[in-house]
Order: sequence, then structure tokens, then C-alpha cells
Amino acid sequence: MRKIAFVRTLLLALAVMSVATTSFAQIGISVSFGPPALPVYEQPICPGDGYIWTPGYWAWNPDIEDYYWVPGTWVLAPDVGYLWTPPWWGWSGGVFLFHEGWWGPHIGFYGGVNYGFGYFGHGFEGGRWDGGHFFYNRSVTNINVVNVHNVYNETVINNNTTINRVSYNGGPGGIQMQPRPGEEAAERERHIAPIAAQTQHMEQARANRELRASVNEGKPSIAATARPGEFSGREVMASREAGAPYHPPANRGGTPGAEGGSRPAVHPNDLPKFKPFTPPNTGDANRDQKYQQQQDKMLAKQQQERQNLQQKQEQEHQRAQQRNYGQPQRDQMEQRHQQQTQQLQQKHEQQQQHLQQRQAPPPRRK
Repeated sequence: MRKIAFVRTLLLALAVMSVATTSFAQIGISVSFGPPALPVYEQPICPGDGYIWTPGYWAWNPDIEDYYWVPGTWVLAPDVGYLWTPPWWGWSGGVFLFHEGWWGPHIGFYGGVNYGFGYFGHGFEGGRWDGGHFFYNRSVTNINVVNVHNVYNETVINNNTTINRVSYNGGPGGIQMQPRPGEEAAERERHIAPIAAQTQHMEQARANRELRASVNEGKPSIAATARPGEFSGREVMASREAGAPYHPPANRGGTPGAEGGSRPAVHPNDLPKFKPFTPPNTGDANRDQKYQQQQDKMLAKQQQERQNLQQKQEQEHQRAQQRNYGQPQRDQMEQRHQQQTQQLQQKHEQQQQHLQQRQAPPPRRK
């Protein structure tokens, strides 16, 4: 009986580890135009021992097709020895892909984005674990020694020359950095997804209209908070200024690129909705009814083909997540998805043109 109980306990522990490892590198969002620059703001004072700074970032709300600011905040580490790798946006296959942040024993790649406060593009210079306690570097983090006693001073030389506060990697005007061997190794370690407090913090930001990029124009009124979800009070920091002039996308309803130009869709869900056909008008009611039925049947079939391809690509995303694909493998997958989607779109356009030609009214006799 003791052996059976031990095996059950071991299986349960492995299951918990498996759940904790999933979703850290998930790329579930693709956007055709890049996020705004990072705003300029001050870091609130660390509320106490064990809190680790998680910098603010731009997230995407597909319901309103707009970026929104998730304020930086201090978060209690989920486990001793764990550090936070921030989320980041990267250009791949003609779109910007979102890479979710995660907790782990080492810092992974976060696009080379200079989030500040110790996150200068590679690693984290704001503190370190020692003997089961987190020690804070006062030279780059806002620490009050009355509340926090584990501190040290270490000058940090910031070699990241990105001074325009660009918030994404690759693409037009993006940061041109690649992951280092140590960062690639960190991505293969055990990870913990964002904890509940971080998820709630993000959802609260998403519901706040003032944090939308189209409203604050890159200068959110709530840039940072002392604790997750505390969006009011003296410890809330507003932006001093936008990181760069805000340029709204030329066409939110379409698929504009970083410079406002057209960008191809990557997944079937990115394609524009089917436009209704012009009702046939040949002068023959029976013939028009037959043509209308053909149109409806074709659109229903094409919609089903889109859904099937979308489902297939989502399954590939899940396999990539489970098998912990590296960045080159993910890029290849997204390029293949883009090619599949474009081929399906071209096929459907040709079918529609062919059907419309068949349904064209016959020329009138003189």
C-alpha cells in the first residue's frame, strides 16, 4: 500500500509540473501593425521582501482591435529562485507575434527590448537570489530600506543603445537582437506561467478604457503600480511622456503593416469576412434562385474550409508548445501557416470569380 501511495503521489507531482510548464512560450496572438513605443515612467517603491519587478508592456485586445497598456508592477515570486522573463512582440512571417512572459530559474530571451529598471535587453540586473532570499540592486530599482533589508549596490553598464524605446523585435524599425545561448537554454528549463495575480492585473488593464493606445496615444495615465490590480492611490505612477510620437494605424479593420501598408494574413481567422455576392438578376426568377443557392452552398463550403485550416494550425501551435519549439522552429511554422492561408484565400477568390462569370446575364440580342 505504501508503494501504491508513493506512485500516486509521484504521478500527481509530475502532473502539477506538467501544468506549470505549459503556456509559457505560447504565441496565441498575431497583429499586423506594431505596438506603440514604451512610455516613460517612474518605478513605484518595492512594497516588501520577495517582490520582483515585472515591467509594463503593450498587450492586444482583439475585440476592439487596439493595443492596451498593462502597467508594470511588483509581484511576489511564485517560488524561491524564480525570476520573471517579460513578454515581448516579435516580427515573423509578415506580422507581429506575442510571446507570453514566464517564471523560471533563469531569464530567457525577451526580444532585446529595453524595459528599464534592470531589464535592459538581456537578463535582469535589478536583483538576485542568494540563500533563499532575494536581494535588490538599489542602483537600478526603487527600494526603501525601511521595508526591504536585503539590498546591495552594483553599478550597471547599460550597453543597450536602443534609446527610442522601441517595444518590439524585428520588422521595420524593430530591435535587431537574437537570443543568446544561455537564453535559449533557459527556455528549455521548467517554467511557471503568469500567476493569478498577474492574469487579473492584465484583465483589469484590458477593461480600462484609459489604457487603450488609441485613447492615451502612447502615454497611459496608469503606467505602473506598487501591487497587481491597485490602479488608484498614491503609489500609482503616471507616464511622464510617450516613448515616441503616436501614429494610429491607417486601417484598424483591415490588415495594415507597421508602416500602414498592406500585410498578408497568417491564419484563416485573420482573413477579412466574406463579402456577400450581388444578387443574380438575369431576368429569369428560377435561374436566379438556382444561382443564389449555388452561391450560398459555395460560401458555406469555403467557410468550413477556413475553419478546418484554422483548427489544424491551432493544433500545430499546441504541439509546438508541448514540444517546446525554439524560435527558429516557430518562425518556420508561422511562415508555413501564412503560405497555407494565402493559398486557401487565392483558391476561394478564383472559385468566386468563376461562379460570378457563370452567373453573368447572357448578352442581349440586337
